[in-house]
Amino acid sequence: MLDNFWFNVQYGMNHVLDINGYDHVLFLMVLAVPYLFKDWKRVLLLVSMFTLGHTLSLVLAAYSIVTVNGKLVEFLIPITILITAIYNVFTTGKKAKSNKIGLLFFTTLFFGIVHGLGFAREFKMFSGKSENKLELLIEFALGIELAQVIIVFVVLFIGFLCQTIFRVTRRDWIMVISSVVAGLVIPMIMGSDLFN
Repeated sequence: MLDNFWFNVQYGMNHVLDINGYDHVLFLMVLAVPYLFKDWKRVLLLVSMFTLGHTLSLVLAAYSIVTVNGKLVEFLIPITILITAIYNVFTTGKKAKSNKIGLLFFTTLFFGIVHGLGFAREFKMFSGKSENKLELLIEFALGIELAQVIIVFVVLFIGFLCQTIFRVTRRDWIMVISSVVAGLVIPMIMGSDLFN
């Protein structure tokens, strides 16, 4: 029982930390880069919204409520990363509306749904033999959340080091990371099977 639990949690963690599927990591980087350690509650809430969206799409797929065009989803995933990176570039240095939950949280939830749909087919095969899909989903989502918290913590920590020890301005830190991520996802968008 406990072995199963840990297997499913690790499966969720591996999904996020998979070096071949680094789009998940890139999204979390641009999601977390505008924030500092003191903003950890807000960042955690954003990450949880993303996990919620991701899990929601897996529920819809596991119970055959939705079927998706894989090529379209694989095209949309880097688009969500690019939008977030561009948002960072254009809002850097502006006064953060840190108390408003609003659009950013709903956008993150929606982007979580898109990213989850990208994994839906594999998850459906994985959960196909399981008698308790809901339990499997919760354990998998827990693994996703744990891995995402680790990535976000690393991004916040590196940001802290760069801004305190190396005296990189917060604006430059956000601009550089967001631009690098945008540069990495543009070829993913251009190379999408949707255009081939």
